[in-house]
Amino acid sequence: MDLQLKGKNAIVLGGTRGIGRAIAEELADEGCNVAICARNDGQIREAVEKLSAKGVSASGAAVDIADHEALGAWVAASAQAMGGLDILVSNASALVQGADAASWQKMLDVDMLGAVTAVDAALPFLKEAAAKTGDASIVAISSVSSVNSDSPSSYGAMKAALIHYMRGVAKSQASAHVRANVVSPGTVYFKGGVWHMVEENMPEMFENAMSRNPTGRMAAPEDISHATVFLASPLSSFTTGINMVVDGAITNRVNF
Repeated sequence: MDLQLKGKNAIVLGGTRGIGRAIAEELADEGCNVAICARNDGQIREAVEKLSAKGVSASGAAVDIADHEALGAWVAASAQAMGGLDILVSNASALVQGADAASWQKMLDVDMLGAVTAVDAALPFLKEAAAKTGDASIVAISSVSSVNSDSPSSYGAMKAALIHYMRGVAKSQASAHVRANVVSPGTVYFKGGVWHMVEENMPEMFENAMSRNPTGRMAAPEDISHATVFLASPLSSFTTGINMVVDGAITNRVNF
């Protein structure tokens, strides 16, 4: 299926590992020019080299998502360097589960205000692209933790706030043909990721998590990138304001 992404320009926050890397690679495979950011400069260089090898324009920078001034400036500069912006993917996360003040602050700064800052910086470029082509899009990566709560958690609460915020963006930008959607993954496994670390260091916790997956496995990053890239593409041009749960039926919620 042609997703009509060839020649479009995309920015991916947190694009060097796991879900973000899979999204960046899939966008590049579809012919998108891609700009990525993350904290590790070495990982940025490696990712940009691999993305460029796919025949698209790729760039990246080490950016602290919690440094909102630097993040906003990077988003705007990247959009300008690419000659415009069609897609923004907000994927970065502090990945903090605690309920203490420091955990709340980290999740607020990275997951919530990082997304807000990136959207604010990207919107002028997205609107310009939509005025020309009829479609531009934002996709934020949330989590099924947004709808599951067994104990106080800054992670789940901020991921829920992100869904609420993106719905508001979708409503406010619909007339400009800038769409805003959310993808909420269940458990996602990749080497070096959180669940790999749990498997290595807390095998009983890992086995318990695996037992809750009715499909018998956790998601691969590509399971999430497929949904994200489809939602970002012009083939989803009438889909905005949704929260797409990609969880392999791990949750019990009825999503209506």
